[in-house]
Amino acid sequence: MFRRLLSIFFCDVLCIGEFCGRSRIESKMTSLNLKATDPESILSLLQDLADVPCNVVQQKLNSYLQTATGSKVVFLAPILLETEEMVIHVVGEKILERELRFPVSQSNVLNHVLHRAVKHRKSVTAHATELDQELLQHLHSVVNPVPDLFLSIPIQHPVRHHIALVVCLVNCEDRENAEYMCTKMVQECFKYCLGLLLSTLRCQEETRLKLQCQDLLAVSRKLFTHLGDLSDLLREIMAEARKLTNAERCSLFLLDPEQQDLVAKVFDGISTRDVSNIAKHQLHPKSVKEMRIARGRGIAGHVASSGKLLNIRNAYDHPLFYRGIDEVTGFKTRNILCFPIRDEKGIIGVAQLCNKMDGLYFDVCDEEVATAFSIYCGISIMHSIVYKKIQDAQARNKLSNELMMYHMKQVETESVQSFLNCRDDHSIKDFDKFHFSPRSVPYKHMPCYVLKMFGELGFINTWRIKTTTLARFILFVKKGYRDAPYHNWVHAFSVAHFAYLLMVNLNLIKNDYITSLQGLAFLVSCLCHDIDHRGTNNSFQTKCGTVLASLYSSEGSVMERHHLAQSMCILNTDGCNIFESLSSEEYSEVLDLLRNNILSTDLTSHFRMAEQQREMISAGFKKNDPTHRKLLLAMFMTCCDLSDQTKDWRVTKKTAEQIYDEFFSQGDLEKSMGTAPAEMMDRERASIPDLQVQFITNLVLPLFKNLADLFPAAQPLVDTIINNKNVWKHARHLFQEYSQNGTKSMEILLDPTLEDEVLKAFEQSGDIEQESATEMTEDAVESSSKHDYEVADED
Repeated sequence: MFRRLLSIFFCDVLCIGEFCGRSRIESKMTSLNLKATDPESILSLLQDLADVPCNVVQQKLNSYLQTATGSKVVFLAPILLETEEMVIHVVGEKILERELRFPVSQSNVLNHVLHRAVKHRKSVTAHATELDQELLQHLHSVVNPVPDLFLSIPIQHPVRHHIALVVCLVNCEDRENAEYMCTKMVQECFKYCLGLLLSTLRCQEETRLKLQCQDLLAVSRKLFTHLGDLSDLLREIMAEARKLTNAERCSLFLLDPEQQDLVAKVFDGISTRDVSNIAKHQLHPKSVKEMRIARGRGIAGHVASSGKLLNIRNAYDHPLFYRGIDEVTGFKTRNILCFPIRDEKGIIGVAQLCNKMDGLYFDVCDEEVATAFSIYCGISIMHSIVYKKIQDAQARNKLSNELMMYHMKQVETESVQSFLNCRDDHSIKDFDKFHFSPRSVPYKHMPCYVLKMFGELGFINTWRIKTTTLARFILFVKKGYRDAPYHNWVHAFSVAHFAYLLMVNLNLIKNDYITSLQGLAFLVSCLCHDIDHRGTNNSFQTKCGTVLASLYSSEGSVMERHHLAQSMCILNTDGCNIFESLSSEEYSEVLDLLRNNILSTDLTSHFRMAEQQREMISAGFKKNDPTHRKLLLAMFMTCCDLSDQTKDWRVTKKTAEQIYDEFFSQGDLEKSMGTAPAEMMDRERASIPDLQVQFITNLVLPLFKNLADLFPAAQPLVDTIINNKNVWKHARHLFQEYSQNGTKSMEILLDPTLEDEVLKAFEQSGDIEQESATEMTEDAVESSSKHDYEVADED
């Protein structure tokens, strides 16, 4: 009965059409053998579409229209009004693994051939080659070869009057009025099927969004488990971004608010070597551990400046794309989806996805996912930074308590007065000569000689430093050093004394190699460069997860940053600010110098700058070049830190006793924690003469030869170092002889008869090597055991 009523209804519709002057339709449809107006056929189609998913609905509609119109292939492109996009789920009877989505906003409406039907609201015939490449690939998989022509027919929503659907007929029957008849048949078909199609599509979209939200919630849970380590969090963000969009690679840049650069410290698929090359070719070469891009430069920079997502289908055709990175890394970038990451205050970073894996490019759906994902990224990154600040605050609190317990007593006024009223004449012979050993100065008079150095260099008068303030500062610095075997107050005094020797004997200030303010900062930096050293190196601090490591390990140079922080604490202590008379510009400059100088005592930093220092000396030092002055001061700091090697061998031997006592104590600690120490830290394995020869050959000698090349007056220092190296070479034989009896290297070094035996053997041999700067290759520093020096003596 229902079929009969429906049949009558369709007949009435056709009769009305004829009555309105369309009597020709019937004859034309008959000639095409089109049966869209057959009520039985429509009813059967509607029954088939009942209670099936959207993709199956589209399959059945495609099959029906393909048969009715004689087309090779049919596909539907519903338009989602809310998101302004056209979506294709099915081509013919093939359900796509990933739907194709195209924007249909007014600004993009002519970017795609299917949009013409939407724009002009009438059927459009076009060549198949005008279709999107990815869509063509799917057509090719369904029908081969791909037909030449296709007809796109817009279907208007019956109530809202917008275009709700585009029906595409590929190579429909080529007969007279075929376009008109196919259009009419398709439009009449969707009078009855459009509502069902849109309802199932809406249901499918809601399911997709629900799954997408579930995925994002799962991702957010993962991200929030990595808040404790920003680097781990960034790696997780990149991994999840790749997974959500099925991208081949992801890059993540955070905005440096001070420099206004985009900084990447975690890399996806790029080796450290590639990053180093990129830094040399395109970016600021601050470190191979990070990559920097100026805000506003390139695709990532543009997105950071504009704050708008950028979807690039063909990277090499885009004017902002820089090919140099691909050339350096060998990676081939096809397409890019780049989007900003925000917090409540603004943009904090940029994520860049490269190469869609399961498609030719990123689509609108990927843009939606990226936009939603960026919110979670911003929240998690800011929480991670806040969490790190809380951890730092807790660590500083713990450190403050520790320091308070250690430095319970303050410097009393009586101590300052006693220091200033010292009656010793402080006139030790040859105090201002390179060969003088500062370790020979009586311990109790060392602060007095520091005051003497400040006075003789003219710093007290030039910079209007109050004597009581300077005296209190010196005593606080002295008190800040612990009783470590080597990194103690005596070492600080020795390093400061060598800075004094350089300024006096090389006329650094007089000849304008450095300014007086730089000289003041230089001397203070040497005095403070190892404050509160614990007798263990950076590697140990990091591996053990100490309070200091939790504060500074993310920035590198753990101990050096702590020494700097302690220096600042002393300067900020009442009555200790020796820079209080400086102008604001001078004060800012001297603090920058203090920071750079102290951080440069990390040997890791020295090895990074060694090549630049050699190039500077080879090309000629430029006194007015700020970069040259910074490199020169860094070289001076390292020379001062290693200046014990420029003294007589007996002095260097005593220093070696202290150094290896400290090294082996750390090695014993590492063993107690189940960690194998480096050879030079292991009292069971270390061969002290070999380590000393290696240390001098690969680090000390190249450093001081650079100094002598720039300042010929420093050549005697090189000669002394070469002599010490040769003595250590002769000491090998005695060490080997004693070690055969089971005596450890440290025990041999401490033997009171060793010095005389070694020097006697050296003098008798007459084998005094002469070594010139040309005998050392430029690769000496980098060739052997550079890693050992970084691990063992990072301070």
